[in-house]
Amino acid sequence: MKKWNSFKAKAALASTALLSTLAQAGPDLGAAEQQATNWSAIIMFAIFVGFTLLITKWAAKQTTNTADFYTAGGGISGFQNGLAIAGDYMSAASFLGISAMVFMSGFDGLLYSLGFMVGWPIVLFLVAERLRNLGKFNLSDVVSFRLEEKPVRTLAAISSLVVVAFYLIAQMVGAGQLIKLLFGLNYNIAVVIVGLLMMAYVMFGGMLATTWVQIIKAVMLLSGATFMAFMVMKEVGFSFSEMFTQSINVFSKVHDVSFEKASEIMGPGSLAKNPLDALSLGLALMFGTAGLPHILMRFFTVKDAKEARKSVVVATGFIGYFYLLTFIIGFGAILFVSNNPQFLDVAKMAVTGKLELVGGNNMAAVHLSDAVGGDLFMGFISAVAFATILAVVAGLTLSGASAISHDLYANVLKKGQTTPESELRMSKIATLGLAIFAMILGILFEKQNVAFMVGLAFSVAACANFPVLVLSMFWRGLTTRGAVIGGLVGLITAVTLIILSKAVWVDTFGISETPVNPFNGPAIFAMPLAFICCWLFSVTDNSPRAQAERKAFNAQFVRSQTGIGISGASDH
Repeated sequence: MKKWNSFKAKAALASTALLSTLAQAGPDLGAAEQQATNWSAIIMFAIFVGFTLLITKWAAKQTTNTADFYTAGGGISGFQNGLAIAGDYMSAASFLGISAMVFMSGFDGLLYSLGFMVGWPIVLFLVAERLRNLGKFNLSDVVSFRLEEKPVRTLAAISSLVVVAFYLIAQMVGAGQLIKLLFGLNYNIAVVIVGLLMMAYVMFGGMLATTWVQIIKAVMLLSGATFMAFMVMKEVGFSFSEMFTQSINVFSKVHDVSFEKASEIMGPGSLAKNPLDALSLGLALMFGTAGLPHILMRFFTVKDAKEARKSVVVATGFIGYFYLLTFIIGFGAILFVSNNPQFLDVAKMAVTGKLELVGGNNMAAVHLSDAVGGDLFMGFISAVAFATILAVVAGLTLSGASAISHDLYANVLKKGQTTPESELRMSKIATLGLAIFAMILGILFEKQNVAFMVGLAFSVAACANFPVLVLSMFWRGLTTRGAVIGGLVGLITAVTLIILSKAVWVDTFGISETPVNPFNGPAIFAMPLAFICCWLFSVTDNSPRAQAERKAFNAQFVRSQTGIGISGASDH
């Protein structure tokens, strides 16, 4: 053990010296021993970015109006859209964050893998088809279909922007850490680079460019993750039980605990410390999917409800397969990364007393790619992770821009009296603002686990968007007053509980050593409260407006089921 610790210390000093050299080096960069890794990554980054910018240039010529900008003119096929949804959903949180969760917590990381997966049947059976039949561009179109437009659109736009903000944090943190690790760049500079690139994709190419970036990225990510999982399983004789046994052995040696103690990684309890946290996380991940604005927006890029259904089936297949791979990759990182001095940040371990990886524990999957495939494969996986972040950030920015320009500007502020040109111009201004906002958030939340941050985005979506969306489509009794108060209560409660939780109150802002709210997830409290308020303030509303809204439900229900009344993307 002493020899191993001595070796670790030497390796750490060598890696620290190398990073220092890379950060300060001038023309002699190629002389550094590990520079091959960085150069292969840089070349693949450059190829991917160059190729996607060409796609953006092509898409810019096709994007002539708001329908093209928001929904690619409804011309994407069901299979293409399914692959793009998978590309949108398989984010940095999934690839980097879940594998890091499994790497650190073992079995409990599966909470996120399964949670992200089980929301899709709800989207398929409850939401996708009806959403496509009712909407034009986004979530707000659906919830304001028979309710009063101004207050409902304002609420939907604000809650969508809050969800987008939480989601953006995770992507920007993942991108910053990745580029910092590979190129020795300052974290803040890395975040700014990602912000500028995503701005270019969305401002110039709109949904068409974003869709193709997501499709390319999905194919690359599935290929890379499949190879990594195959190499891990090959080492353990394609036996899951052997993989788990070896992982427990490595875990016990690395953490210097008994085999019995180490075997606890195969049981629940290390992530969610109490049943309420586990239940809250499950609720958020299950119902939050159906309230994510950037995912819901994708259903308007296909021509009809049948293609929308096909999109979900295709996406579910790819996403389910991918989450199985992240679980294998997480255990592979325990086997090949946690006991390899090359990947350990010994100086940081001496301070924290815990296992720490070079570049942070979010980089477990990137280090595993180096361990199983060498420098070249690490370059490919790094480029894929970067592509993953750019694709998801572009989708998020687009949905945020539509909330600002289509909802707040065109329909609330201008009351529908606007031109497509001015709305498109406002979208691009909104994109610029969101990109700057995302960079600031990425810098502020540098230390957070990216899967955890996305869990918070799902929580807000489940508490604010999902109750209003599902009740507006299925319950005749919902009124404007009920929808606005219920949605606001869900949104404010969820955000307040998140701010007062340990992750933000203690870890990010450092206001005190003990959190005001001892629970990590708000969904178990805020989501039922939102439903109760929607119901209570609707059934007690007997105004003439409320009665008219209830009568309008039949026409909405027929259209949501059949699509009768749709005349294309321009119809509302």
